[in-house]
Amino acid sequence: MTLRFGLIALALSGFASQASAFEISSPSVSDGKWDNRYIGDSAGGCTGGSVSIALNWKDPPAGTKSYALTMFDPDAGGGKGWWHWLAWNIPASANGLPEGAGSKGGKGLPKGAMLGKGDIGRAGYFGPCPPPGSGAHHYVFTLYALKAAKLHAKASASPATVAAAAKAQSLGTATVTYTYER
Repeated sequence: MTLRFGLIALALSGFASQASAFEISSPSVSDGKWDNRYIGDSAGGCTGGSVSIALNWKDPPAGTKSYALTMFDPDAGGGKGWWHWLAWNIPASANGLPEGAGSKGGKGLPKGAMLGKGDIGRAGYFGPCPPPGSGAHHYVFTLYALKAAKLHAKASASPATVAAAAKAQSLGTATVTYTYER
């Protein structure tokens, strides 16, 4: 009897080690090191290009029908945070976004994807631009695997509304955090 349970436990642990976790990453940046083209532009008082970083993801939950993406700096605004990027209705067939996909009106986004307005007041990616001397800020990229093909949020919806709608439809999330300071 003990041998049987031991073999069952061994078999189950083999399945667990084969299962992969939903992950998101970027080949564009490493923690604390951002090329100037990805940094915020003059709209926020920085000198970068606000070109969105490339993102890759893998192993979404079964049943994923679309994705929503947010980029949030929880250290900004006196601890209230700052929304840098929102995109949703990214098709389930996507396994990433190329560099620049969230820039210049989202021309690089997959067909049908929506680009929301961040706290800078315009639709699209706005790169890191913390106040000088404020220390390292954390830029949290969250990818929501959604159970619906479309997230019913208007392009004019607030970032908090988009994030709440994505959470409500989420089958799972993948996050990665990169820091930047100036």
